[in-house]
Amino acid sequence: MKRPQSIRPHRGKLAVLLPGLGAVATTFVAGAMLARRGLAKPVGSLAELGTIRLGRRTEGRVPKIRDFVPLAPLDDLVFGGWDIFQENALEVARQARVLEERHLEPIAAELAAVRPMKAAFSPEYVTRLHGTHLKSGSKAELVEQLREDIRNFIRDNGADRAVAVWCGSTEVFIEPGPVHQSVAAFERGLREGDPKIAPSQLYAWACLKERVPFVNGSPNLTVDFPAMSELAREMSVPIAGKDFKTGQTLMKTVLAPMLKARLLGVEGWFSTNILGNRDGEVLDDKDSFKTKEASKLGVLEQILEPEKYPDLYGNIFHKVRIEYYPPRGDAKEGWDNLDIFGWLGYPMQLKLNFLCRDSILAAPLVLDLALFTDLAARSGFRGMQEWLSFYFKSPMSAPNVYPENDLFIQLMKFKNTLRWLQGEELITHLGHEYYD
Repeated sequence: MKRPQSIRPHRGKLAVLLPGLGAVATTFVAGAMLARRGLAKPVGSLAELGTIRLGRRTEGRVPKIRDFVPLAPLDDLVFGGWDIFQENALEVARQARVLEERHLEPIAAELAAVRPMKAAFSPEYVTRLHGTHLKSGSKAELVEQLREDIRNFIRDNGADRAVAVWCGSTEVFIEPGPVHQSVAAFERGLREGDPKIAPSQLYAWACLKERVPFVNGSPNLTVDFPAMSELAREMSVPIAGKDFKTGQTLMKTVLAPMLKARLLGVEGWFSTNILGNRDGEVLDDKDSFKTKEASKLGVLEQILEPEKYPDLYGNIFHKVRIEYYPPRGDAKEGWDNLDIFGWLGYPMQLKLNFLCRDSILAAPLVLDLALFTDLAARSGFRGMQEWLSFYFKSPMSAPNVYPENDLFIQLMKFKNTLRWLQGEELITHLGHEYYD
């Protein structure tokens, strides 16, 4: 792809549309509202706090990313979404008990004004949830209703454009089928009510039809199939995904590259975690867990490349478990046990106990993905945005290349894309020029 001659400038308001107005979405919205008032720091956001080195180390050019590329400012974001329950964002945030009242009280009126639109939903795809704030109609009709919602929200809020970030639940595991292979097949499937078209795909299709970039924050088969890529390119719209990389898998994408870099062997990697929020309840269903499990298990194989290092990684026993434990709420706890070996095959172990907060880790990802995907759209990018892999457990990639899961390679790719976009020299970290 040729570097754009210019990036279309930001103007007006950017609507951030959130399918799934639950704990993650309301934590993100509340945090953005607090940050733009100067009442809290958007910790974890590269877009707001990150820097980028330009040129040689001796030049001292290290601007904030926000000052380097033209991102939409927080003041110009307007928030909307859909949910199967009708409570407003303030009520949901209080029920979720992620944020304390000291953070909710200053923005209570503004947060309460964010009311979900009726959702396109079917309990056969998320069996543990039963909402009442629902649309009705065929799958083709639901797409048209969602498209109308998008147009109305942009108009009613005086927005210039929109971006959507899926913050909804994990759906049951779906293998791609014939309906996913082309735009024509998918459109026919909508009309015929094909069971392999899940609700998340309806949102994505509606967004792309309205030229709204779509980001998939779940492990669902939402935009990761040929028909969606075809439509995204046809409509000149970016898509990105999938599954926010927040807790346990984030740590794997840090630890596994370290083990491989030092050529330390791995015999087994056991991961389990407990959480008690809505996500935990949904994942208590075996079919929804299968979707999440596939996302979590794929990371190690790509990073460690057992086919290249059979003696070190060719026989790993890798197991992942998620347990629903209501007392913890959103405060997830993950345990990892690694059985590794070193020089002459002598065994060692690594133990990791991560007491994290699911929505606190996910919220800055939602913000960054909304802002960077909007930047991609204004830069003329279309289709799959692999440069945003940094944010995902199961990053999308072209059919003929493997997805890159190493966090540090992902970050390099991300920052080099921004440098390339602005005509700056790419950083290789070779460093030979300092000693020549």
